[in-house]
Amino acid sequence: MDTSPYSLVKVLIPKLPFMLKTAALHSLWLSDTSSKWDLKSELIIKTVRYFLHNSKPEALSKMQHLSIKDPGVKGPMWISRVTMPAPEEGDVRQALSRAIDGLKEGGETYTAPELRPVEGEWTGYRANVSANAPEPSISEDEKYASLMKEPTLNQAFSSLMDPGSHRVPCSHLAKKTKGRCFNIRYRLAPQNPFPAALLDGLVAYLSLLHPPPGSLHEPVPASSIVFSGDSAGGGLSLSLLQALLELHRQSSNESPPTITWHGSKVPVPLPAGVAANSGWFDLTRCMPSLETNAKFDYLPPPSDSAHLQFPKCPIWPADPPRGDFYTDTSALCHPLVSPVAAKSWEGAPPMWIMCGEEMLADENKVLAQQAASQGVTVVFEQYEAMPHCFSMMLMGLGGSKKAFESWTGFITACVERPDSLTTKGIWVEAKTLNEKDIDVTKASTFDFEEVMRMMKESRERRVTGNETEAKAMPKL
Repeated sequence: MDTSPYSLVKVLIPKLPFMLKTAALHSLWLSDTSSKWDLKSELIIKTVRYFLHNSKPEALSKMQHLSIKDPGVKGPMWISRVTMPAPEEGDVRQALSRAIDGLKEGGETYTAPELRPVEGEWTGYRANVSANAPEPSISEDEKYASLMKEPTLNQAFSSLMDPGSHRVPCSHLAKKTKGRCFNIRYRLAPQNPFPAALLDGLVAYLSLLHPPPGSLHEPVPASSIVFSGDSAGGGLSLSLLQALLELHRQSSNESPPTITWHGSKVPVPLPAGVAANSGWFDLTRCMPSLETNAKFDYLPPPSDSAHLQFPKCPIWPADPPRGDFYTDTSALCHPLVSPVAAKSWEGAPPMWIMCGEEMLADENKVLAQQAASQGVTVVFEQYEAMPHCFSMMLMGLGGSKKAFESWTGFITACVERPDSLTTKGIWVEAKTLNEKDIDVTKASTFDFEEVMRMMKESRERRVTGNETEAKAMPKL
């Protein structure tokens, strides 16, 4: 995507009347969000919403190409690009299949993916350089060595997001945690459906624990690893954790379970924690907040896209045909596809779940409630009137800074002070940032059985073809 000043002006000029109207209504306290947002937030959120709501569906191949375009590296960050080789043995693939099959209710179908090398980026904070400092012209080995020379604790958080698009927030996380981020480029749907991305996440985690031959890094203990991600990456983080929990449940004779990995039998422990920022946990898209919270979000609600279909392109429709971009529709309620459907989180490490008053709020509240009710330490935060992924979209906002501090504080506590973490929930008021305590075990008005009923009804509508794929696919 061309982001030159000329191109941006060319795109924004036709929207000036809308932007001026938005500013006027806000200044006169006539908009429905004037009391919750400042002028800058209102202009950004509603302009993005205008673009998304008034644009025709693009071909998925084009959208995917734009979303993974490398923006380059500059400023206070170290980036070291690496590729983690796939093991010759198929034990990792078989272990994931065991976890998937163990959590089936019956009738779910999927195609087991091939093991492939996983690309990733080590990200760290680069001190004492300007915001426009170019990336040094040195080898990836030298970049990693330079990253490790910074004041860095022996901790890593595995970020399940695309490396290129998330370098800035990852470098901020690295700076504030005094850690390093291993950010993976997992396989994308629809050309790589479930569980390809999950398998890549598992390979990345094992590579951190047990470095393959030729790796730049030393082994990172599980007690120093926190899974983290936003939106779909947040959902994948919880899916990976649930897969590991299932492997632990199945290995009653050994704790932790073991896997044959690059010629050796290695343990597969649980990570120190998981942090999800505006996580996408329900791929059936059945929860009421998808409609009721739309005024605070920029994503189009399902009712606005019920009759849309994406143009044909090289990657969609799928071959063989499939009713969902990410998975076969029969598996939409599987816990490793929609982690909100997981019956048990018992034994899980601490979780940090944060969302705005956004369209995905219900599924975040339900998952936090389910885990906390089963004895898992859960830190849950919801920010009034804030949209999807606001802490990264509106980084200068007071609420975003507060959320970011909580995010990095949780990661640090998981590694350095795990005993200090306790279950806690807060509602953060817009503008004032005043906090109100929440009982996390009662965060949602929906119980688990009711959620599963809604999810299965939504899945059935998808299976029978009564809803289009556009309705099930937010522009995340």
